Amino acid sequence: MVEIALTPVSYLVLGEVARRGSATPYDLKVSVAESVGNYWSFPHAQLYKEPPRLAAAGLLAEEREAAGRRRRIFRITEAGRHRLQEWLSSADSGRTELRDLGLLKLAFADLGRPGDVARLARAQAVAHRAHLEVYRTLAALPADAMVWSLRRTLDLGLAYERLMAEFWERLGADPALVRTPPPPADSARPTRDAPSQGAAAAVGSAGDVVASPGTQVVPDDVAAEGGGVG
Repeated sequence: MVEIALTPVSYLVLGEVARRGSATPYDLKVSVAESVGNYWSFPHAQLYKEPPRLAAAGLLAEEREAAGRRRRIFRITEAGRHRLQEWLSSADSGRTELRDLGLLKLAFADLGRPGDVARLARAQAVAHRAHLEVYRTLAALPADAMVWSLRRTLDLGLAYERLMAEFWERLGADPALVRTPPPPADSARPTRDAPSQGAAAAVGSAGDVVASPGTQVVPDDVAAEGGGVG
């Protein structure tokens, strides 16, 4: 028996095996996909690698079927249950992580193309509404269909998906945010060698303002048709 460091996936495996009584790696994969996999993502290959590692440390017991598919079946040991309960009793829950690709794209949307935010908002709203319907279906199951602790996480999942769907729908409906993105902040700052915005025009001898040679002023109706100053 060896002492090993445990990760969140280690505790996930210990918890699933303890709840089920016994499980194969495939059982774990199916169970996780229907429950905690909705908010804790990780490579499913770890569900095949982690049980043998925990068994080598004495936290799980392993047996193999004598015939048929000769599946590897795991059960939690007293040592494994003790480590799981110690972890559950710990007040340190760590820093909450939110890895959302939609929010990451939105953070850099000022550097994108016209219409990007509108398309992103529509796609994200549809995705969150779809996930919300999945959660609503689960919430409608009989009370004894899931343990109370999973039902509490489902309550939070419902609130989160509803919040995210409404956020993206509001963003998609905001005309100020779905038009052409404003120029990057750096382009608005005068540089040491370039004239300031106030110096972009020169004052003529008669006191009238003459446009700077490099500046083109295009009326809105011309710009809308793709025209410009030749």
